[in-house]
Amino acid sequence: MELKLTRPICFFDLETTGTNVAKDRIVEISILKIHPNGNKESKTWLVNPEMEIPADSIAIHGISNEKVANEPTFKELSKEIYGMIKDSDLGGFNSDRFDIPLLAEEMLRADIDFDMKNTVSVDVQTIFHKMEKRTLGAAYKFYCDKDLEDAHSAEADTLATYEVLLSQLDRYPDLENNIKKLAEFSTHRQFADFAGFLGYDDDGEEIFAFGKHKGKKVLDVLDNEPGYFGWILNADFPLYTKKVLTQIKLSRLNNKLS
Repeated sequence: MELKLTRPICFFDLETTGTNVAKDRIVEISILKIHPNGNKESKTWLVNPEMEIPADSIAIHGISNEKVANEPTFKELSKEIYGMIKDSDLGGFNSDRFDIPLLAEEMLRADIDFDMKNTVSVDVQTIFHKMEKRTLGAAYKFYCDKDLEDAHSAEADTLATYEVLLSQLDRYPDLENNIKKLAEFSTHRQFADFAGFLGYDDDGEEIFAFGKHKGKKVLDVLDNEPGYFGWILNADFPLYTKKVLTQIKLSRLNNKLS
């Protein structure tokens, strides 16, 4: 089974300093880009996170502070990485809830205007959990009948994720070989931002999904309590959440002016 593509898709995996999307940093990123004609290109970068890598994270991925001390920072790599993924859809394992949000934060810190509006993402873990409910190593064994060597190496995990998706398409006839359909199937819930602070109501309008205004329309809150916008911008929310909220506010202002 080969993927039916109308545009490239980039499978990617991150190794990081931790699991806090707003605060932690990338220490390794690997991308496998699949083109509609079947051509493949791959690249792996070690990244200096400009912060101490905690011992419990080193124990998972084996990337020490010494190993990345002389590597480029994400900001230095950002244009090259963005150039590889900007025309592509994205794929990964638990990517919708972790890898994509954290990548977005790193891109925005590097002044790259990262946006998912015209991009879909396929989360292979979600497909796996809906179909079999296990982990990446078990998925690789179950679907590909292989043991995952070098687990928590970004390159090994990226290649395994791609192979698992191909095997999922072989195994499940009702799983459509279409990136947009796979993205819809592998999405847990629809949010306006990655971190799940901004959702949608039944009419497709943005609502707050947390705090005292949970369930209320974003535009209504911004109109009735203007200071709430400033509080979010100055608080410890992900940059992408702040970006989306700013876009909503600017859209309202533009509508009033037009």
